[in-house]
Amino acid sequence: MSLETRVVGTPGSTDYRVYLEKDGKIQSFFHDVPLYANAEKTVLNMVVEIPRWTNAKLEIKTKDKYNPIAQDTKKGKLRYVANTFPHHGYIWNYGAFPQTWEDPGHSDENTGCVGDNDPLDVIEIGEKIGYTGQIKQVKVIGILAMIDEGETDWKVIAIDVTDPLASSVNDVEDIQTYFPGLLKASVEWFKFYKVPDGKPENQFGFGGQAKDKKFTNEIIEETHAFWKKLIASESNSQGLSTLNTIEPTSPHYSGDDAEDIKSNGVLHSAPVIDQSLSKWHFIKSSKI
Repeated sequence: MSLETRVVGTPGSTDYRVYLEKDGKIQSFFHDVPLYANAEKTVLNMVVEIPRWTNAKLEIKTKDKYNPIAQDTKKGKLRYVANTFPHHGYIWNYGAFPQTWEDPGHSDENTGCVGDNDPLDVIEIGEKIGYTGQIKQVKVIGILAMIDEGETDWKVIAIDVTDPLASSVNDVEDIQTYFPGLLKASVEWFKFYKVPDGKPENQFGFGGQAKDKKFTNEIIEETHAFWKKLIASESNSQGLSTLNTIEPTSPHYSGDDAEDIKSNGVLHSAPVIDQSLSKWHFIKSSKI
């Protein structure tokens, strides 16, 4: 895919937006990026919203035209995730799977809670630091069933297919072997990250245990089916923007009439990131 990002506004401001662009036309991060990157459905496209080690709460704006990425706000103020000791910012590249949707009208049989009205969240555990708007090819490892204020908020665990450990990490049991302590730290991070803002601890289905790759793929397929229903609907009661350039049968297909935002922004290729400090160092402690 010939995809680039187009930045409007200044990072750290309320007017900051990252748009997806293909061949000079604005695309939707939510709808126009294929979920699967190969025919076998073993490699998926992840939209990176938040690079590892950063704190700004960036997200795909599902209700905005063409669904750019922007920083979330609360009461007019930009939102940042607090550092919960011993963690600094997000401890993985954080993002979402395009063409998925957690239907708020569907009560999940595993959690007993409805979906959160967003694309499926992904935590990518490879060592390379991503960038906002990056379309990263990943393979699925497992999933956590987080329950956020009474809503199902799945967190898919994935790894960049180009990571040095990608060929070795194939299912959830491999995480502790190659990333000792990361799964436990991830559950703790999600459990406590809202507490500094006065919110209660998040809860988890399955006792906080990650489910395996097979189960994860079933959830992905289910949320992909929910997205197909959403994109085919004449209207939706959730206020989501379903404007897209990929599905001609969709009532909200824009085709070649995609809005041109070039004059308002600067075209960016992949930024140069100093990866010298990106490598994870996982130490298996010995018994004393």
